Amino acid sequence: MSYQAPLRDMRFVLHELFDVAGHCERLGNGLDRELIDGVLEEAAAFTGNEIAPLNRNSDEEGCRLENGQVSTPKGFRAAYKQYVENGWASMTGPVDFGGQGFPQLVSFAFHEMLMGASLSFRVYSGLTEGAVLALDKHGSDELKRDYLGKMVSGEWTGTMCLTEPQAGTDLALLRTKAEPQADGSYKVTGNKIFISGGEQDMSENIVHLVLARLPDAPAGVKGISLLLVPKFVANADGTPGAVNALSCGAIEHKMGIKGASTCVMNFDGATGWLVGEANQGLACMFTMMNDARFQVGLQGLGLGEAAFQGALRYARERLQSRGLTGAAAPEKAADPIIVHPDVRRMLLTQKTLVEGCRMLAAYTARQLDLEHGADDAAARKAAAKRAALLIPIVKAFFTDMGQESASHAVQVYGGHGFIREWGMEQLMRDSRITQLYEGTNGIQALDLIRRKLLGDGGAELNALIDEFAAMTRDAAGQPALAEMASVVEARLQQWRELAAQVIASSQQDAQEIGATSVDFLQYSAYVLLAGFWLQAAATAQRALDAGTGEAAFYQAKLQSAAFYLRRVLPRASSHREALLGGAACLMAMPEESFAF
Repeated sequence: MSYQAPLRDMRFVLHELFDVAGHCERLGNGLDRELIDGVLEEAAAFTGNEIAPLNRNSDEEGCRLENGQVSTPKGFRAAYKQYVENGWASMTGPVDFGGQGFPQLVSFAFHEMLMGASLSFRVYSGLTEGAVLALDKHGSDELKRDYLGKMVSGEWTGTMCLTEPQAGTDLALLRTKAEPQADGSYKVTGNKIFISGGEQDMSENIVHLVLARLPDAPAGVKGISLLLVPKFVANADGTPGAVNALSCGAIEHKMGIKGASTCVMNFDGATGWLVGEANQGLACMFTMMNDARFQVGLQGLGLGEAAFQGALRYARERLQSRGLTGAAAPEKAADPIIVHPDVRRMLLTQKTLVEGCRMLAAYTARQLDLEHGADDAAARKAAAKRAALLIPIVKAFFTDMGQESASHAVQVYGGHGFIREWGMEQLMRDSRITQLYEGTNGIQALDLIRRKLLGDGGAELNALIDEFAAMTRDAAGQPALAEMASVVEARLQQWRELAAQVIASSQQDAQEIGATSVDFLQYSAYVLLAGFWLQAAATAQRALDAGTGEAAFYQAKLQSAAFYLRRVLPRASSHREALLGGAACLMAMPEESFAF
């Protein structure tokens, strides 16, 4: 299958909803609308022409491990070289180390394109960007001097080495050790699993960020440190030097993203250096975590878009049966299946979920930018709180959406969707991992309730609801949107009441936190998307009233908003009913009664 970046919708979101040029002016980064559009067009050409053609073959070929060396699929090395030389790798990197410092509100669109074109290819560079964030904030001047510039440029890649066979979500069980040496370095010994890009043949060095325990570390998560452990120790002139005592012991044989090497990494007294303070490794890692989870959300968005494109293309071309009201294409042997209501249902569900998530992605990206770039400390703090609230929703809901969109695409194709050659089943396999890594979606839901909702008694959520309520009142001033606005207004009020109920029940019984969390996250996401669709409809209606052209595009926005509110938003009601069912029905059955 092919992939084309959805440039028109991206421009609608960036320019018409979020005024990205004004945002960049406030951040003082020198980007204007013309330059942003130029970047997006170049990004679309690169992802569509260079990266997307690699996707199918990378799934068929996969990665190979021979004598400790991993070979990536055919074409990956050349494409990655071009990726680096064209400056895409340094897009978001710190300017002080050769990066271009693009804001998230611009870069997220390019990253979505990469995800949609080939998730396997994007995995390598995505983790490097997260490692850059951690090293830039917590690394010593010496480590930054020796490693950061090459990582920002993409010449050297980075990994995150957290998981061990016995320690996944629960990092308190971590066993990897780091022994201090007289020269200030450490010898790192242990085994890590599920390390994306742990070994590959695309970059000249790989810089691992490894969680480990120092000899005198306290037990549990308070005794974890972060260390930089390179494949090749950097020479004084910045070139790769001596090979380190680490190796790839195996690569996983996976359900999807087969072009991304997922490695078992063995550290056998490898030389490393502390990043940040001793026993503060998790705090350092959390610098990466918001970005990593946002990026995984974008993976769901990109894959959802790719699945929608594939389904739409097939629905326009596949001839089967006649329309229910008669022949829509009498000159043909049968009508294209897009005339059938059930196919329309699936396509519109894909379209409205994908485009709704793109709006939420942009809103979240803006918060991430303001968290670091707003003018005053109060604004930075407010943006950080808003981003923290939204990140678990973005990660979990977007990836669930990506899997749903891929499933709809398989269904639209019918039997052909089950066949590898058409590409839809690959999207379904590739998207499945996004619901698991960087914290499973169940963990995201727990984070939303425990740390965010209960953490401040619902204050930040209520502030978010207040913001959307104000925007809803503005939209209600347009007579054509009054009915839509009333639907959204009612849902916002219900969301506020539901949050209060969840807080109260969770305070009375801790089991309610886990019992309500997933349904509350889903409810929250559907209502957020409803708010964004109302804003999109208001923007489209103003454009139509002003006669600015592209009437078909703006009319489609209004029709999509109506579909979402009538056919997708009602899902929120089922999540509300489910979570109000409480924990008792989940926890009452004795473990032995699960036996068969």
